[in-house]
Amino acid sequence: MNDLRSPELTSAPVTSSVPASQTPRVLAGRITKRFGNRPVLRAIDLRIEPGERVVLFGSNGAGKTTLLRILATLSRATKGTLLIDGLAVDRNAQTARRRIGVVAHQPYLYDDLTAEENLRFFAKMYDVAEQQARIGEVLDLVGLAGRRGDRVRTFSRGMQQRLALARAIVHRPALLLFDEPDTGLDRSGIGVLERILEEQASASGSVLMTTHDLEFGLRSVDRVLLLDGGRLVLDVPAESIDADEIAERMSSRS
Repeated sequence: MNDLRSPELTSAPVTSSVPASQTPRVLAGRITKRFGNRPVLRAIDLRIEPGERVVLFGSNGAGKTTLLRILATLSRATKGTLLIDGLAVDRNAQTARRRIGVVAHQPYLYDDLTAEENLRFFAKMYDVAEQQARIGEVLDLVGLAGRRGDRVRTFSRGMQQRLALARAIVHRPALLLFDEPDTGLDRSGIGVLERILEEQASASGSVLMTTHDLEFGLRSVDRVLLLDGGRLVLDVPAESIDADEIAERMSSRS
């Protein structure tokens, strides 16, 4: 796998991941992304508050992963502004990264290390206090306490996804950016994921996630976004829309 100490995932020290005031967790203005001459994101405006859980729906190719990568500071926008907890990301990318936990399409784990060793690596990277206790806590949460001494290469896809969730939350990030976090999870694993989302919101943390499971997405969040052709075309409370309507909107735009 790639070296996880690359600039994409490393960061500089910061005193706290919790903002001093009720600053928006995410404030994105006119985010635009082009690959060559091809527009992928078109002037996205987005505000996410502390404690808010948001799902981003969209067909394949709509730009969901590209948007999450920009918000995670793993990719640069062609144009636009981005603030994480009031920090301008173009000037404070490393500090902003410490406030973010990411689950992507690859787990970002070391196959030859054990589950516990992987989490210890990331806990040290983020200067987590009482690391051993926190590692035990997240392993219990994701149901891997009994496999803490086993190498990741022996894990099933679902177990690796559970460990990726543990990696993403070990440093108690203020913002979770989850790209299809339910991939590979069985019903029990989905329950683990739902508990993580609930605990994040109860601690005034924020979530933006993508999923192709409309029912799961709706029941897990407060707010629904729909991305189509690189544009946000829907932004509504989750309680105001159902899966059938979302599916209809997506199919009518495909």
